[in-house]
Amino acid sequence: MLINSFQRDPGDDKLPLGMGGLRVFPSGTSAPPAVREIAAQVESEGGAALCAFQEPIGQNWHLFALLPAALVEPTPFQRDLSRTHTTRLLEVMKKLGRYTEPIVAVRAGPSKYWIPNGNHRRAAAVQLGANTLPAILIPELNVAYQILALNTEKAHNLRDKALEVARMYRAKLANSPGTAERALAFEFERPHFATLGLVYEKNRGFPAPFMRRC
Repeated sequence: MLINSFQRDPGDDKLPLGMGGLRVFPSGTSAPPAVREIAAQVESEGGAALCAFQEPIGQNWHLFALLPAALVEPTPFQRDLSRTHTTRLLEVMKKLGRYTEPIVAVRAGPSKYWIPNGNHRRAAAVQLGANTLPAILIPELNVAYQILALNTEKAHNLRDKALEVARMYRAKLANSPGTAERALAFEFERPHFATLGLVYEKNRGFPAPFMRRC
């Protein structure tokens, strides 16, 4: 099993890391000194260093940790928070009753962590009273200046959303026949997306703006 591939880092005998020391993946490896040092600093600042691991593309070492929310801030050059997006995240987190997506962070100095990715999630979680934030902590500070290159995912347009919602609605109906669109407004963002998705399946060029008014 995958969990058995994790082991305590043999280089951490002298580091005050929780009950069992820092876990590492893959098994049989040892995290570099810089990663172990950051892990010890996280612990000393009231956080928790959970696991050092090599990411799957370039095998660079990262640290998965719980960071004290009070020590986490956006990069100085980050875009301003969107009130609409933050409010939407607040609604989702309250509805789910859980926090699901780690932020990406770099250590910017003593008791200071910059997040080049995840500032809206941070803001929403803090407003809901979160004291710690799950984070993928990257040792190299210069990554904070490279994160824009990674933000290339295409945002869903209206047709993409509607088609996805129609497919999810079918899956919901398979388990709960008769479920009304309005009962799924939270999961589907807007109730009318289900109907619009069915229309788009028949006509990809359908002019949709008037449906929201209907």
